[in-house]
Amino acid sequence: MASDLLSPAEIPTVGDLYRQKRLQHYHSQVEPSKTLNGIISFIRNDITKLKVDCIVNAANSSLLGGGGVDGAIHRAAGESLLAECAALDGCDPGDAKITSAYELPCKKVIHTVGPIYMHEDSPDQTLRSCYRRSLEVAVENSMKSIAFAAISTGVYRYPSDEAAEIASEETRKFLDMPVNNGKLERVIFCNFVEKDMESYEWKIPQFFPPTPEELGQTNGTST
Repeated sequence: MASDLLSPAEIPTVGDLYRQKRLQHYHSQVEPSKTLNGIISFIRNDITKLKVDCIVNAANSSLLGGGGVDGAIHRAAGESLLAECAALDGCDPGDAKITSAYELPCKKVIHTVGPIYMHEDSPDQTLRSCYRRSLEVAVENSMKSIAFAAISTGVYRYPSDEAAEIASEETRKFLDMPVNNGKLERVIFCNFVEKDMESYEWKIPQFFPPTPEELGQTNGTST
């Protein structure tokens, strides 16, 4: 394997970033959770270099490849990915389908189709469904670690700050469900451009705030 591959163990969690004073915290109405903060990560990197169980491709409805991260994933996976995708008969916006990863270092690829921001009446609901369905498909296929590309924030023009808020909120809701306890060990938001990374730096603390322990405080409790 190439030396530039990254495993989940090499990527700091939100809890790590708080303890290292590398992530600023803001007022949040959400209950801090040491457990959840040990699951969530966000980085700026090439998603095709992540050695996780599955990555989430921001695909188009044909599933036959395209530009941006979609094209990068298809190129890195090789022609066999295109052949498998061609047999899936496309994918509706907000839904997700899983394939093998072929030459990628991950085990599986989950393809989800995000909304074109100015072309849909309720793009927020479609984007929420993308994250929810991708997480559901990962759990259904016994994936333990999942990395998301930034969905719809490129040529589909979804505002990065709004997209990061939806991704964070939907992931928190999913992980908070008792039926999903322990199903996912790591959820990584992998951003390729700076604007997406900056949005997660602002939004993640609102949905995954630090525990007193992560702030270096001795009082208080955490879940």
